[in-house]
Formats: sequence, structure tokens, C-alpha cells
Amino acid sequence: MKLRHFLLIGFFTLGSLVHAQEVKKNAIEVTGIAEMEVEPDEIIFNIGIKADNKNDLTESEKKLFEILKTHNVKNEDIDFKSMYQNIYSKTKTFTKSYQFKVSTKTEISKLFEDLNQKWVSNMNIAEIKNTKIADFKKAVKINALKAAKAKADYLLESIGRKTGNPLEIIEIEDYTSDAVLPAYAQKMVSNVQIQSEAVQDYSFDHIENIKLKYSIKTKYEIL
Repeated sequence: MKLRHFLLIGFFTLGSLVHAQEVKKNAIEVTGIAEMEVEPDEIIFNIGIKADNKNDLTESEKKLFEILKTHNVKNEDIDFKSMYQNIYSKTKTFTKSYQFKVSTKTEISKLFEDLNQKWVSNMNIAEIKNTKIADFKKAVKINALKAAKAKADYLLESIGRKTGNPLEIIEIEDYTSDAVLPAYAQKMVSNVQIQSEAVQDYSFDHIENIKLKYSIKTKYEIL
């Protein structure tokens, strides 16, 4: 029993020494940064419709869906958001709000022209996206890691040393969104019919790219 106890103590002691040696390894810590601009290929709009009674609201709703269908907007790309009835108004206005999604195939200027109707109360951009944003994010993170390795290589090479095995790789928290909303689009486009000439051009050609930026902090063994 004493021999077994001794062997166990020896094992734990050796393990502690190995761990201590690993911790004390000479290492270099660097951070790699990578950026990318991605062209949006999807826009999500908010739109509100109005009427003086439920029957007219239902009719306006049908017209809205017909217009969107002519612009290749599928039913599954239209989401109902809310319905409201102003009982305190003399006209008892009824309103409904929706979100709908368009792609680069949609002629947005023509869509706006067709939605220039009295029953459209407001319209604005909710989000601007790229459908393959997850793949682009991965690519940027990989490039950030490669940038960190390259930085470690040339820094150590300058003092006659080499980069060894990676000891630590940490993705620094970022605040890059999957979608963007340009400042000009944050304001509601109210009363489309009256202000149609002043409405901002929301075509894809006039929308800023989505900007991705990631940082990876790494630690490498020095050889």
C-alpha cells in the first residue's frame, strides 16, 4: 500500500511539473483583424395600409398582395405584424401593418410606383441583409486567424525565432450585425402618394454594403 501511495504521489507531482512547464513556455500573443464588405441581396420592408372600415381594409389588403405578387414577392415572404382600430377618430380608421421581403430580382422603383396608393399609410426599410452572410462571417474569421499567425511569424522572424504550436485562440466579441439599416432609411416614408417625388431611392444600387469585421486573439509557442 505504501508503494502504491508513493507512486500516486509521484504521478501527481510529475503531472504538476509538466503542467507548470507548459504554463511557463515562452509564448507570443497577437491579435489578427480582418474586414469584408458584402453586397446586400435582400431588403425587408415595413408597410402600413389604412381604410375607413373593415371591408375597405380587406379590399386594400387584397390589392397589396396582388401588387406584391406582380413583383415576385411570394406569400411566404409576407408577414402580418399588427392591426389597429382608432375608435376615437370620427372616421374610425382601421390600419394593418406588414413586412415583406424583396430580392435583387425586384424592380424596387417600379414597386414603389405601384404602391403609390391612397390606402398605403407608410413604408420604410426594416432590414438589409445578405442571404449567405453566415458563410462570409466564417471567411472573415478565418482571415483574422491567418492575419494573427502571419503577424506572429514576422515578429518572431525579426528576432531569429519561429512560431510554434498555437496555445490559445480566442474570438473577440464583436458587434457586427447580420443586417444593416442606413441612416436615411430609419425615417418612416409617410404618405407615399403625396411625397413620392421626395422618397429616397431604395434600389440595391443605392444601398451601402454590409460591413463585417472580426478580431481573433492568439497565443503561439516560441521556438
